[in-house]
Amino acid sequence: MVAEDDPQPQKIPLIFFRTRAGSEPVREWLKELPEAERQAIGKDLLRAQWHWPVGMPLCRPMGSGLWEVRTDLPTKRTARVLLCLYRKHLVALHGFIKKTRTTPDEDLALARRRKKELEE
Repeated sequence: MVAEDDPQPQKIPLIFFRTRAGSEPVREWLKELPEAERQAIGKDLLRAQWHWPVGMPLCRPMGSGLWEVRTDLPTKRTARVLLCLYRKHLVALHGFIKKTRTTPDEDLALARRRKKELEE
C-alpha cells in the first residue's frame, strides 16, 4: 500500500539530440540496427527514464554530466547510449556498438561536443 503523500514515480522524457541541420544521429543509428537490438536498447532507455537517477549496472556516470546507458544485446554485442540531463529531459547524445573494454575517447568527445552545442 502506498501512502497518500508518497510521490508517484515520474517518467523523465527522453529526447534525441538534434543537430543544427535537423538530423537526429542517435535515432538514425537506432533505425539501422536489427529489430531485436533496437528493442533491447529501447527497453533499457525506458528503464532509465522511469528510475532516474539509475546506477550500475544499467547506467554509469562518465563525468561532465554525461551518463552511459549500458545494453547487452541479444546478438552478444554491447551497445552504449551516452546521454545527459537537460531541462528535466534525458537527451540521447550519441549511440554506438562498443568494441573495446573502455569507452573510446572519440565517442566521449563527440557526446561532450553535442552536450555543449545543446547548452549554447
